[in-house]
Amino acid sequence: MISPQTSELELHNSANSPATWQWHFWEDLPYLTCSLLANWQHGFFTRQFSPRFPVDLIQVLHPDAEFYRVRQVHGNGVLTPAEVAEFLGTKKDAGTAEFESLPPADALVTQREKQGVWVCTADCTPVLIADETTGQVAAIHAGWRGTAKRIVPEAIARLTSQGSKLENLCIAMGPAITGAVYQVSQEVAAEVGATIVSADSETEILNALQDLPNSPIFPDSAPGKVRLDVRRVNELQLKQMGIAEQQIAIAPHCTYQQPDYFFSYRRDQLKKVQWSGIVSQ
Repeated sequence: MISPQTSELELHNSANSPATWQWHFWEDLPYLTCSLLANWQHGFFTRQFSPRFPVDLIQVLHPDAEFYRVRQVHGNGVLTPAEVAEFLGTKKDAGTAEFESLPPADALVTQREKQGVWVCTADCTPVLIADETTGQVAAIHAGWRGTAKRIVPEAIARLTSQGSKLENLCIAMGPAITGAVYQVSQEVAAEVGATIVSADSETEILNALQDLPNSPIFPDSAPGKVRLDVRRVNELQLKQMGIAEQQIAIAPHCTYQQPDYFFSYRRDQLKKVQWSGIVSQ
């Protein structure tokens, strides 16, 4: 297995968590890892790795592992590697199949050891989850649409159906667009916010969100607009499930504000992505 050199820079998690984020380098290309997932081979890769795909990136994490991805559709579908292989008709092509031939889903949950699961993002949130007891992992693509459909809780439900317990999960949310710069309509903010507050109208939902400690919405000067912190909403969904704060880490990086390291569709209007992946034990 390739052992990339670790930089001395450690970036502390933006939530109130003991987790830290570390830069690593492979062939002089930077990627991030999270201390919560230190026992698993994983990485949140930067734009410098483009145009590499999981077939290439698995070499950084575990060259002997299988690798799987899906056709991301901004929904809440969750698949296992076996279901991906069944959809394709052959396990051999599960990691290298063309995008259009892949099954539609936005999360992958492993079933046994040495299975690498991958998602790609530009401004959406990449979420990697690991189970300290079973060794199984999940990779999730959580944009605002998927968050509104509770994609992360759906993936966790799949893990628990396979024997995981909530208290054993470690959850890391990678680089994504931050609430400080993510302008959305009030309608979008209310649709996402309805997953964490109970109210009957758009106005009531927005008011309830504003009243939350460390609110996931911020004011915007444009009429009918607010700014939305999607990662914070996902964090609140997790806490409402009973997952402890120390089990959650959020990367202190913004894809929109750091063009040297990350692609951002909102910034550049280009369909370019960075990959995030993790390998089960």
